[in-house]
Amino acid sequence: QVQLVESGGDSVQAGGSLRLSCVVSGYAFSSYCIGWFRQAPGKEREGVAQIDTRVGRPYYADSVKGRFTISIDDAKNAVYLQMSSLKSEDSAMYYCSAHLRVPGSNCPSMEDLSQFTDWGQGTQVTVSS
Repeated sequence: QVQLVESGGDSVQAGGSLRLSCVVSGYAFSSYCIGWFRQAPGKEREGVAQIDTRVGRPYYADSVKGRFTISIDDAKNAVYLQMSSLKSEDSAMYYCSAHLRVPGSNCPSMEDLSQFTDWGQGTQVTVSS
């Protein structure tokens, strides 16, 4: 079973930036699709960004395109989410999660949360206007 530990959440002003980190351990890093998800109070968990660690291909939700960047550091088994131009609606608990990719397959849609079986404990992001 893979373990994921998030960090980097904080309280910031609207327009500010944050970088979230997710350190992954327990299995071959390049076998996974790693996603960042968020959940605000009273709302469903939603996918924000995902990266195929094998080839570094990123995927983004429309709501964050152009503002968020997902990246990986293979040496540290880490996935980062650089968030810029933050808005109050970005406030949420942010989680990273892993999907163990079947060899030869692509990463699943972020809308299908059932495909992501391992989750971190989350890190809180609060954006004040």
